[in-house]
Amino acid sequence: MVPFRNHTGRVALLDRSDVDTDQIIPKQFLKRIERTGFGEFLFYDWRYLPDGELNPSFALNDPRNRGASILVTGKNFGCGSSREHAPWALADFGFRTIIAPSFADIFANNCLKNGLLTIVLPEMQVAELGQRAQENEDYQLTVNLEECTVTDSRGFSAAFSIDDFQRKCLLEGLDDIGLTLQHEAQISVFESQRPAWIR
Repeated sequence: MVPFRNHTGRVALLDRSDVDTDQIIPKQFLKRIERTGFGEFLFYDWRYLPDGELNPSFALNDPRNRGASILVTGKNFGCGSSREHAPWALADFGFRTIIAPSFADIFANNCLKNGLLTIVLPEMQVAELGQRAQENEDYQLTVNLEECTVTDSRGFSAAFSIDDFQRKCLLEGLDDIGLTLQHEAQISVFESQRPAWIR
């Protein structure tokens, strides 16, 4: 997992509440066995028209949002089923951070375990960020996980909270496997002392 410390990126606004995981990555694309390649199907039913062409009215298809790595969105983002494919799709599309007034718990936990930082800010601050993203071309934010702050070059500044353990894992780029491998020496000692199975 890539460590997350200090990230500056373009902001895209998805001004919708209660976005569920079936909209983030529709069920017909869950047959892949890799974690990669889901980005092209992100928000598929909203991004594409029935004929397969890009929907020009969908926010992420706006040329101003091309290359965005920070998503600002509405409350209860990631509700619905607990599919881990949702954060895989968001990360594969290029997002490193999602900012919202609230997240579905399982979704937020899946994001953090996959290196995608979810930030909860008050609704008024999220609305302000959304307005700035709409009013300013190439609007960018800086997310500093070491200081737990979100800032822009126009005077916006907000602090956010995150569980200490989850923060440490993101800062060091440790997923569950990485955490386990920190104890590789002890695991090797245990395995060397364990009696072999006799068949």
